[in-house]
Amino acid sequence: MPETTAASPDPSEPNARVLDARSLRGLAHPLRIRMLATLRHDGPATASQLAQQLGESSGSTSYHLRQLAVHGFVEDAPEHGKGRERWWKATHDGTVFDEKLIYDEDPATRGAADLFMHEIATIHTQELSTWLGNAHTWSKEWRRGSDMSDFTLRLTAAQSLELIRRMHELVNGFRDLPQEEGMEQVRVHTHVLPRGGETT
Repeated sequence: MPETTAASPDPSEPNARVLDARSLRGLAHPLRIRMLATLRHDGPATASQLAQQLGESSGSTSYHLRQLAVHGFVEDAPEHGKGRERWWKATHDGTVFDEKLIYDEDPATRGAADLFMHEIATIHTQELSTWLGNAHTWSKEWRRGSDMSDFTLRLTAAQSLELIRRMHELVNGFRDLPQEEGMEQVRVHTHVLPRGGETT
């Protein structure tokens, strides 16, 4: 399933956390969003390991991990612990953002929704910039296996939603492939949004 999606959850993808107002407010902090993404991408880690990777203090990551745990986003990973080390893991593979949260009556919820979506957009931008800065270090095969494209279509809202669902279905069809030599973790971003302001 998508790690973050604003589309409706697919019942065939059970391990995605659907955000409600309370859980959104618990997650809507830039460091918490990045910590959760790191645990999902790289697997279980300690507060100290996350602090080193994200350039934060271990006290800060410890606090935010506990807050993520309160809201059910992370949990202990005792199978990784050694001595007094406390390891954490993500409890879900992805997050589903309910668009209704943007229109919530509570301004705090609307603010959290705005922060959350802008932070996801920032992460996408940073990942793309990192790739462009490091692309020369990858093989020609991987350069051909990467993509940065955009398209302009004329669609109704219903047709746009159908396009999103078909794209998600296609991407999910490549999950859980048999392991083989040369595999790398690949990030796929999709952005579908009305342009607005056009004259006809």
